[in-house]
Amino acid sequence: QVQLVESGGGLVQAGGSLRLACTASGGTFSTYAMGWFRQAPGNEREFVAAISRRGTFTSYGDSVKGRFAISRDNAKNTVSLQMNSLKPEDTGVYYCAAEELKGIGWWRGQPDYWGQGTPVTVSS
Repeated sequence: QVQLVESGGGLVQAGGSLRLACTASGGTFSTYAMGWFRQAPGNEREFVAAISRRGTFTSYGDSVKGRFAISRDNAKNTVSLQMNSLKPEDTGVYYCAAEELKGIGWWRGQPDYWGQGTPVTVSS
């Protein structure tokens, strides 16, 4: 079973940038597709970005396309989320997630493991 720990959250002004990181342990990191989700107060959890096991493929939620970039380093068991041009609506708790390969497709959107989350607040 893999454990995920996020870091890098904080308070930033609108238009600024933050870089989130997630470190995995307890599993073979390169066998998991990795993703980021977020949840704002009173809202459902929302998909942000995902990256395939080798980093070949990426996917982004519509609201972050062109502003966020996901990357991974399998040698360091880390996945990162670079967030640029932040908006107040990007505020929320950001969760790292890992998904095992099951069947066809590199990302099902149904992670098997979750981190505890790191808060991001974007002030206007």
